[in-house]
Amino acid sequence: MAKILGNFHYALVIGAVLLLLAMFGLHAADMGGDYLTPWMVFFHVLNGILWIGLLYYFNFVQIPTMPKVPAELKPAVGKYIAPAALFWFRWAALGTVITGLIVAWLKGYAHEAFTFQPGFKVIGLGMILGLIMAFNVWFIIWPNQKRALGIVEADADTKAKSATTAMIFSRTNFVLSFPMLYCMVTQLYLAK
Repeated sequence: MAKILGNFHYALVIGAVLLLLAMFGLHAADMGGDYLTPWMVFFHVLNGILWIGLLYYFNFVQIPTMPKVPAELKPAVGKYIAPAALFWFRWAALGTVITGLIVAWLKGYAHEAFTFQPGFKVIGLGMILGLIMAFNVWFIIWPNQKRALGIVEADADTKAKSATTAMIFSRTNFVLSFPMLYCMVTQLYLAK
């Protein structure tokens, strides 16, 4: 079992097969044109879990732990772990936004949400917060992390300033994630 589940790609394939079995086993009769909406909701939630999970990893684990990591071990985090986590972090952010917008369009409330019309204020606020957070990921956190991690050339002072900027905007997203998640989860129950 360790040989199979120890390999990420095998585990991913097994998860995908189980997903297909669940889909077709539970909803084969419902797989008409309307099935696209729940399918997109699933991918929206999956991307969101990856994005916010990594945001929480950075803020609960990596940022507070890095000062305690011995100097000789820090390059391993900066060269291998952080770039890999940031890859999934930024693409999950984009995937969450794209699938979220598709869901809003498929369900017919995109305009109402963005204009905060009655019944759509909660999801509208959640969507705006998610867009701000995604903007921060792609246009502030990632460019600064590239300098801080040495992915692009920068002097020591610029690296330090970039690391601070990336951390501040990561913390900003961390703070915004709480009302954003609240809005996304409670839309069905508190749509006002």
